[in-house]
Amino acid sequence: MTTLRWLTVPHTAGVTCGVPWPRGTVPAGSPFAASVPVQSWVTATWPDGSVKWSAHAFAPQSAPAPAYTLVPGEEPAPVAEPIEVTESEDAIVVDTGAATWVLPRGGPVLVRSVSRGRREVARDVRTTDPGLVETVTVEQAGPIRAVVKLTGRSRRPFTVRLYFYAGAAEARLLHTVVWDTDAPVTGFGLRVDVPMRDELHDRHVRLAGPEGQDGRPGFLTEAVRGITGLRRDPGAAHRAAQVAGQPCGPVTAWPETVSKRIHLVPTFGDWTLDQLSPDGFTLAKRTRPGHAWVTIPGATRAAGYGYVGGVSGGLGFGLRDFWRLYPTRLDVRAAATGTATATVWLWSPSAPAMDLRGYHDGLGQDTHAEQLEGLEITYEDYEPGFADARGIARTHELVLRPYAATPGGDVLAADAAALNDPPQLVPPPHRLLEADVFGDWSTVDRSTPRRAAIEDRLDFLFDFYAGQREQRRWYGFWDYGDVMHTYDPDRHQWRYDVGGYAWANSELSPDLWLWYQFLRTGRADVFRFAEAMTRHTGEVDVYHTGPWAGLGSRHNVQHWGCSCKQLRISSAVYRRFHYYLTADERTGDLLREVATAELPGLDPLRKIRRDPHPGAVTIGLGTDWGALAAAWLTEWERTGDERARDKLLTSMADIAAMPDGFFTAEAVLDPRTGHLTPLGEGPAISHLSAVFGLVEICSELIALTAATAVGPAFEAAWLRYCRRYLTSPLPGVSLIQAHSRLAAYAAARTGDRDLAALAWRAFTDGPGDQLNTNPLQAEPVWRTTAVTGPQVLTPVDEAAFVSTNDAAQYALAAIQLLALLTE
Repeated sequence: MTTLRWLTVPHTAGVTCGVPWPRGTVPAGSPFAASVPVQSWVTATWPDGSVKWSAHAFAPQSAPAPAYTLVPGEEPAPVAEPIEVTESEDAIVVDTGAATWVLPRGGPVLVRSVSRGRREVARDVRTTDPGLVETVTVEQAGPIRAVVKLTGRSRRPFTVRLYFYAGAAEARLLHTVVWDTDAPVTGFGLRVDVPMRDELHDRHVRLAGPEGQDGRPGFLTEAVRGITGLRRDPGAAHRAAQVAGQPCGPVTAWPETVSKRIHLVPTFGDWTLDQLSPDGFTLAKRTRPGHAWVTIPGATRAAGYGYVGGVSGGLGFGLRDFWRLYPTRLDVRAAATGTATATVWLWSPSAPAMDLRGYHDGLGQDTHAEQLEGLEITYEDYEPGFADARGIARTHELVLRPYAATPGGDVLAADAAALNDPPQLVPPPHRLLEADVFGDWSTVDRSTPRRAAIEDRLDFLFDFYAGQREQRRWYGFWDYGDVMHTYDPDRHQWRYDVGGYAWANSELSPDLWLWYQFLRTGRADVFRFAEAMTRHTGEVDVYHTGPWAGLGSRHNVQHWGCSCKQLRISSAVYRRFHYYLTADERTGDLLREVATAELPGLDPLRKIRRDPHPGAVTIGLGTDWGALAAAWLTEWERTGDERARDKLLTSMADIAAMPDGFFTAEAVLDPRTGHLTPLGEGPAISHLSAVFGLVEICSELIALTAATAVGPAFEAAWLRYCRRYLTSPLPGVSLIQAHSRLAAYAAARTGDRDLAALAWRAFTDGPGDQLNTNPLQAEPVWRTTAVTGPQVLTPVDEAAFVSTNDAAQYALAAIQLLALLTE
């Protein structure tokens, strides 16, 4: 049994969540029951076949409980009004009980019609670029949750998933687009038609403004033909009705001074809200094309939700993180005609054309030798032709919500808030810990002064980055979700323009830090930060098509700019948390991509390797194998794929059999079998091997395979590495604080007290780590400094001693030492 709580506030919308179970406790095929009807499925299994992760969908509740109790082994309560999915040769019909959605099997529209009862509210949902839907797949068909996946192409390939819940009128759309051409982008989005049947004064437009302190926005509240503010008064009751979105009554019942002249009141059919920066949006309306726009006072950050329709019904439409993903736009057109059109622009046509060209002008770096010299000065791994965005992707979350009548302000505000803070149920931290998933971590522990000081620093680091995202405006279509790599204290600025010091692109695992910090704290703000990073790094920093499919790009001024395309960035180890906690199908796609991709024959070390082994797939046993192992493990536990399992176990056995084990510099990989053949002579160390998820994935693998023929030998190889790294005379030893967790792991597994003491010393006093400059024994001095005045563009708070590499690795080391060691 487990309790699920709301991440933020209780929601009246449908919700899906993931739950882990200790090994052997929930047999395969077990049903799940809750205090309300629930739809359940398995997302991962343990090697013994028992359930490791399950996913659960709950229908909207008019009065949601503060928490739900989930019980395995009991049959769920029946769904009173289950969702119905009907498939035919030409369409899929989804009837939620509150609305009916008709999706054609293919062609130029995503959704043919949306109805409430017998009244059609919207029709012809489509991309703004003419495109065709090529495949339509029902991935789930109820009884509570239905998911339909559409793939197609406009100017570029797209995937759209539509999510429906029994009893809910709305559909959530997850829209992914892959850039595979050099064609300029001057604006693209989704468009939908809305029939307009009501009198012009009973037609309404609503556009959300900034969110208030309660998370709910205000709205621009206007009619297509306004009857307020006229020289002649139609009466307070009629005016109040129009403002509230209610019927104004027949014109014949109005005062004749108004009714006989109502045709002379201008009608406004077109409306635009443009968010071209994270700090401000503009509003305007006009009567019709060919006439001037009338400016409406704008504001700062629009919530990204709108409505167009009349007293007999209409459509709500919105984009999550609207201002954070600028430049965006909401349009209403032709509201004074028989059919209005609403458009959610993912890239506003008012913005300059999207420019995906490389920023670097070459500087004569035409040879590898010259490029290595450039790396020495700017930390940028430049190479002509590699700053190529073709193959990267971006995913947006949208909502379409049919209403039976123009909704009141409170309803609209709640729906807009749910768009930007969508419902999410999560198990509490102690329950996640009890399931023994994701390796070595513990819940928050302030039981001793040292532990309390470390917890304070972990809180400081997250709060600092959350504040920096806001102050430094780490927002935008391609950037939102990522953080910067390194700080420049001379300019009081992150090094946004310096080679490899700009965007982090998962370097040294900030993704892992954030997810582990959520697991142990349950903090909603940490979850949202990690979620946004997963959306970004899994899409923008990784190639999904083309010659580099399955690889990611190293940190750079542009997310795709570095010539070093590597598995360590595309690693499944960064995406697994989001998938298992939310059952998000798109994140599942990303996990499948890296597990099944044909590995490109692109050697990331081609500029320095003396013997490049042309045609071979050469990998390191740290960053590369760790990423492959995470992908194979995840595919195995998600799907039972025996090929992935066999590759994983074969590679583990090969590493264990190598004379130097994890001290083997490189190996040749047979992608068909996972077999590894060592390269080079003698032991070697790389300071990067263990800081891209290898520590975490090895811990999981050792626990999973302890009873197998492979497990003990593999564990022995890993323990040798963990014991020797901090004491090795080999060149390459660095990141002492980060590697304190290796010694901690070995100490915890073997009971070696001297090794445990070494781990604490390395964490607290290790040389060469910026975040060790303020010892825990001293008065805490981890704090920000306010910088104001003419030396900065805008006032900021800086912590010049913090870089993302060190912050992420300090946090991961701290989390694991707290979990593994006593004092």
